[in-house]
Amino acid sequence: MKYKQPITVVDVVVCADHELLLIRRGKEPHKGKWALPGGHIEYGKETLEEAAVRELKEETGLKVKVSDLHLLRNYSHPKRDPRDHYITHVYMVDWWKVKLRPGDDAGEAKWFDYEQLPKLAFDHQEILHDYYLSRGWRWE
Repeated sequence: MKYKQPITVVDVVVCADHELLLIRRGKEPHKGKWALPGGHIEYGKETLEEAAVRELKEETGLKVKVSDLHLLRNYSHPKRDPRDHYITHVYMVDWWKVKLRPGDDAGEAKWFDYEQLPKLAFDHQEILHDYYLSRGWRWE
């Protein structure tokens, strides 16, 4: 019996001085909405961590090392992405502010104060809620 498998992706929470890095999606689903940088893993070519490093660079221009990443947690609700059943592995990284260079499927990359975030795509509001709790920050 062949089983249908969920699709595995990565997302990255980047924090610098109480600001969070978001990208405006340039493609559907959720085109035009803000989201965490992230995306698909290149099958047979990279680890989860390597995919997180690559996606962050492609979508924002930020260069990090695998050793800079720390796993926040995994999110696997079957309806978290309207395209299919996606499981994301969410990494976090502390960063200092630099000039951003959006690319790939990101139309724009921007720093947001952690207390004044826009409405987010997918389940990224839930992810950031968990991130805030891990930092001891207030969530409203």
